Amino acid sequence: MSTMSNTGEELDRETLEALYEETFKNFEEGTITEGRVVAIQKDKVVVDIGYKSEGRISMSQFLPDELDKLTVGDTIQVYVEQREDAEGNLLLSKEKADKMKVWEELEVAHQEEKEVEGKIVARIKGGMMVDIGVKAFLPGSQIDLTPVRDLDGLVGCVFSFRIIKINHRRGNIVISRRVLLQETRDKRRQSTLATLAEGQLIQGTVKNITDYGAFLDLGGIDGLLHITDMSWGRVGHPSDIFSVGDRAEVLVLKYARETGRISLGLKQRTADPWMDIASKYPQGSRVHGKVVSLTDYGAFVELEPGVEGLVHVSEMSWTHDVRHPSRVVSVGDRIEAQVLNVDQQGRKISLGMKQTVPNPWDLIESRYPVGTQIEGKVKSVTDFGAFVGLDEGIDGLIHISDMSWTKHIKHPSELFKKGQRVGAVILCIDKEKERLSLGYRQLTPDPWESEIPAKYQVGTEVKGVVSKITDFGVFVRLEDDVEGLAHVSEIGVDGSERLREIFHVDQPVTVRIVKVDCDERKIALRAAGGPQESGYQDSAEPVRPQGEIDQSLGRVIRDKETQASSRSERT
Repeated sequence: MSTMSNTGEELDRETLEALYEETFKNFEEGTITEGRVVAIQKDKVVVDIGYKSEGRISMSQFLPDELDKLTVGDTIQVYVEQREDAEGNLLLSKEKADKMKVWEELEVAHQEEKEVEGKIVARIKGGMMVDIGVKAFLPGSQIDLTPVRDLDGLVGCVFSFRIIKINHRRGNIVISRRVLLQETRDKRRQSTLATLAEGQLIQGTVKNITDYGAFLDLGGIDGLLHITDMSWGRVGHPSDIFSVGDRAEVLVLKYARETGRISLGLKQRTADPWMDIASKYPQGSRVHGKVVSLTDYGAFVELEPGVEGLVHVSEMSWTHDVRHPSRVVSVGDRIEAQVLNVDQQGRKISLGMKQTVPNPWDLIESRYPVGTQIEGKVKSVTDFGAFVGLDEGIDGLIHISDMSWTKHIKHPSELFKKGQRVGAVILCIDKEKERLSLGYRQLTPDPWESEIPAKYQVGTEVKGVVSKITDFGVFVRLEDDVEGLAHVSEIGVDGSERLREIFHVDQPVTVRIVKVDCDERKIALRAAGGPQESGYQDSAEPVRPQGEIDQSLGRVIRDKETQASSRSERT
């Protein structure tokens, strides 16, 4: 009996040990199991997982909102780290259980290609770090459909992602946002293409702006809104109307299914303002508008949205001294103008500003008849004359030939300087060509009519200085800037080189008046006291300079007499 009793006890012990070992099998280290909260202490939570001892989890492994809701008796998932430590305690972890659960969910999402939500937490080399429950890597090429310039601006943003690579053992997860955006775009593209038709109004978002237009995202497919189709008026640059991200309702002008190109129009949504432009702005009518732009050749004036006219620089002032439109108007100015011409087909309107004020050339003849003396300021000096401004804004020309009765003027700057106030006489008014001729010498009487003939009578001996030496003679400046010519035939010297040996500019000479031609305004001269006056006829009488030149000319005359005598003796 005792033997049987001992055997029964051994069997019960073996059974109990087997049951005990079976209990340990359910709690393998590194596995997740459920546990029941049996106590919430100051810094720990006590959990019973049905093991021989209870486990304790630090409060730091619970989120604040989890602790607020946690009560005794709640069931939570825990991770068995160690069944017994050195002190025989059961070690559990809620934090690791949560992470393992997240990894399991992420692996399922990867297999089933489901979206996961995450928050971008930092920028790292090659991309971004994203929190999707665990840390995941978002490559820069997978952030968006187009390159993102400001990556730092994405930190803190929450997006949906697709897991494209996962390795739990290494703790490595690679995600992509671009894949989801491509799928969304492709779906929208198919939907858009299925309903797209020419003449259709469609909403679009400006995604890119160029010099020639703007590209709009119509829903997965892009269309071009050309600059010429943005407005009936002139557009300087597409950025003047649109910015990236703007929404606009446009008209589909053309859709080429073969190439996928879509042409859009904005101005076509409204009626063409140029359709009845001729009746709206008849030739000769007065209009008001705003200066919208300036060029070297004129100013563009907006008469109404989509309708602009050009005021050419030549039509800004009657005085024709406007070199650039900016001297008369500025962008933003409101002006009055007259319609000069309308070209409906060419979409052009010519305007004139000067036509809104009286033409000073219509008044100039009555106000300044020929012979009137005026006073004005020298506006400019040219090689051929000086321009003088009148009070009415009209410029008159004093030609170089009308500057002096007697003096030879080489350049107008000898008499006039810019800004100088001068008097003049009206000589001629050409209204058609808008030209006004002025005279400066006409302010004084013409000395050739009475003064010069009386002062310089034929045979009179006068003094002067050489002013110019030419091949045909010597010019002598007499008193009052009157010039006379001693022709080479009157000097008795052969060749221009001999003239230049004997004479030089500013050399004093004494001459005799041979002829005074008032019609031609010329005085002919010869030397005083020459052989012609004493009966010598073979050669012309030379001009006799004062000083040492008298001896030189005397030798020339004596040589001529000796040659004549020798010829007579040989005969």
